[in-house]
Parts: sequence; structure tokens; C-alpha cells
Amino acid sequence: MYCYLGLGSNLGDKLKFITKAIDQISKLKNVRITRTSSMIVTAPYGKTDQPDFINCVIELDTDLLPEELLKKCLYIENQLGRIRKEKWGPRTIDIDMLFYEGEIINTELLVLPHPQLHKREFVLTSLNELCPDLIHPVLNKKISDILMGLK
Repeated sequence: MYCYLGLGSNLGDKLKFITKAIDQISKLKNVRITRTSSMIVTAPYGKTDQPDFINCVIELDTDLLPEELLKKCLYIENQLGRIRKEKWGPRTIDIDMLFYEGEIINTELLVLPHPQLHKREFVLTSLNELCPDLIHPVLNKKISDILMGLK
């Protein structure tokens, strides 16, 4: 099963946190990173009075269930010092599940596709680098078209 994760950091050695997160994800059992987008520097989204982010998207091949993968990503965030004080606040690392195959999931624990990805140019830019023709299963539009609509 393919899955796309968005990674971001805006505290400390941002590149080091992204690199460590990718390394830890690559060591998960039943997970194989198949591609990684370019690292991009982006302005903060939502809460703008904080440092810029480094962001990227990784593509995975996994047979973990979506909830299992989410729990492992939250564990990695915790290991890398992620503290959740305020919504959209600064963070050492953020790992968001963006897509898991064409699944549409809406539970207390997980919403897929990520409910905000179609509004975030930085996520769409990285997804467009990896999979411009991927169809958003709720919006029924290609990633490249969603990105064009934002610009």
C-alpha cells in the first residue's frame, strides 16, 4: 500500500530533525520509503509569528494499517521532542499522514486524506513533485490541479 507523509520542522536544527524522522521511519518494520521530495523552506501556516519551516513529503510502501502507522509516527514525534502546547505552534518535528492508498477515513484518531492538505501550498508543492497525477479521493481532482487552483 502506498502512503504519503508530510514532515515539517521549525525549531532547533530543522534539517537534522527531518533527517532523523526519515531515518526512524525507514527503520519501521513493514515500511519502505520509496521516494522523498525536495526539502523546501516555507512560512508558517495558521500561526504566523514563529520561525520558517523546512518541509518535505515522503512516499512509503507499507502493509501497516493506517492507525498503526499513525501511532508509530506519533511515537517518533515524541522521541524527537515534539511538544503539543498550541495548535499550529512551533515544533521540532511534525509528521502528518496525507494519503493512504485511496482510503477515506474519518475516525476520532485519524482523518484521511489529511483534511487541510488541499489548502496548504507547501504540502501540495511537495506532493506535486512526487505524484502530480494522484487523485484526491474526496475532491476527485489531481494534485497538480489542486495546486494550480491555489496559485
